[in-house]
Amino acid sequence: MSDPTVPAPDPTDVGDTEAAATAATGSTQPDGTPAAATRRARRFQLIWLIPIVAALVAGYLAYRTISQRGPTITLTFRSADGLKAGTTKIRHKAVDLGTVDTIRLSDDLSSVVVRVQMQREATDELTDNARFWVVRPRLNAGNVSGLDTLLSGAYIELDPGMPTPQPAPPRRDFTGLEEPPAIRSDEPGQSYVLQATRIGGITSGSPVLYRDVTVGEVLRWDMAPDGQSFTVTIFVRNQFTRLVRVGTHFWDVSGIGVDLGASGVQVRLESLQALLAGGIAFDTTAEARNTPVSKADAEFRLYRDQATAHAAGYERRIPFVTRFEGSVRGLAVGAPVEVFGIQIGSVTDVHLEFNPDSSEAHVDVKFEIQPERILQPDQIDQKSPLATTQALVQRGMRIQLHTANYLTGQLFLGIDLVKGAAPADASVTSDGALYFPANAGGMDNLMSSASDLMQKLSSVPFEQIAADLQKTMRNVSDLTSGPELKQALQGAAGAMTAAQDVVRKVDTGVTPVLRRLPEIAASLQQTIDRASKLVASADASYFGNSQVKRDVERLLPQLSDTARSVRLLADFLTQHPEALIQGRTGKAYER
Repeated sequence: MSDPTVPAPDPTDVGDTEAAATAATGSTQPDGTPAAATRRARRFQLIWLIPIVAALVAGYLAYRTISQRGPTITLTFRSADGLKAGTTKIRHKAVDLGTVDTIRLSDDLSSVVVRVQMQREATDELTDNARFWVVRPRLNAGNVSGLDTLLSGAYIELDPGMPTPQPAPPRRDFTGLEEPPAIRSDEPGQSYVLQATRIGGITSGSPVLYRDVTVGEVLRWDMAPDGQSFTVTIFVRNQFTRLVRVGTHFWDVSGIGVDLGASGVQVRLESLQALLAGGIAFDTTAEARNTPVSKADAEFRLYRDQATAHAAGYERRIPFVTRFEGSVRGLAVGAPVEVFGIQIGSVTDVHLEFNPDSSEAHVDVKFEIQPERILQPDQIDQKSPLATTQALVQRGMRIQLHTANYLTGQLFLGIDLVKGAAPADASVTSDGALYFPANAGGMDNLMSSASDLMQKLSSVPFEQIAADLQKTMRNVSDLTSGPELKQALQGAAGAMTAAQDVVRKVDTGVTPVLRRLPEIAASLQQTIDRASKLVASADASYFGNSQVKRDVERLLPQLSDTARSVRLLADFLTQHPEALIQGRTGKAYER
């Protein structure tokens, strides 16, 4: 049945439709019906190139990413300070080798686990020798690093480690370093091991110095299981390894040292870096420079200072012991032993010996003498140490305490020649040391001398001397206040006044005479000249051998002497008029 609500198709509409189709196609079926219309295919549109190119680029990028993608590793750090997932890079020599993927806490919350996606080119470097650490700004003693990360941000540095003859096994889980290593694996050089009883201010990164030149660094230090010693590992760069020989000595130069010894105040400061970060110095003596170059990882001893290291260069050491009955306060281990002011050894032990049975106590001081300091190598074995010591003791040589510094009270041992020393002998103790007899010396001698002086002073009768002196002063006072002294002083004053009057009168009377003396001398000279002329005339008149001539010849020298005497008298009286009263006395008037 048909639905009365749906209108029936109009035949005219069907015809119109077929006509339209026929008109569109322009053809009909053989039976007269119109043929079905066939729609023409559309052309390719250029707009479709954009998604195609994008798909190709995405595929290429995906292929490239997958082809360059390396293994995934995990790094464990104490803190993720400065690290960011998707941003922080893994670098080696400023080349990116990976990127941090995720950061999470460990299961026990004690550390952070960083998951890193590495690049394929870094695969060969991920071995047991690889080391990782975070590069961030660090300010340590004497060292500043990572300042470039203030702008670029922190990153993780990869050190692949030193190459080994056998390839290291690959690894994917690493524990990161909290501090950068002192020496990178690509820096050539050698490591050495130093044994020390204390390390002072030495830390990882402290400089290793040779004559004020930095030649290496301290890698690390480790404490022995018993806690009594330390092992310090140092690194010396390749161009300086030839300086480290078998006979080389190392010593600590950390901080600043002040010595108050016999030579005064000495301040030791190696460098500013060693002051801040500690340091180790080394040197080789002239004798040890002929020893072979040390091999890598060789062991040496680390001495506390340069003086101790220098003393360690002497191989021969002869043990001695001496004994003191008094105090040795100020004498410490390491104090020098000197002969005529030259150090030949050092103190090794100071201890108290007490005998409870006899209640006697004394101090035994052990010391070592290095014969190489005073003898040539060929002279050391010419005579036994005991025979040499016995000869010195018989000559009066004794061990004495001397004050090195009066400010600190530091003492040292001196081997001195003591006059009038009591007879003694050298001997060998039970432990093989040589016994060298001692003399008190030092402060003991001073105290003994002071005691003797006080005893002598106590025997002086100061009270009697004071009484006699008081009596003498009283007599002097009586004498000076008596009338006799006053009369004597008045008489002396009168005599001085009279003497002054006499001198004044003499000066007044003598002055005109002294003024006339030059005229008298001139007149006498004229007389002599005239007499000479007269003699010449007489000689011509009375021939050459008359009696008158001979008398005149005797007269002329006498007149000449008289004139000279008058001149001398005139000169003398001019200079010394007081001679008229005092006479010709004193060295000042001698001619």
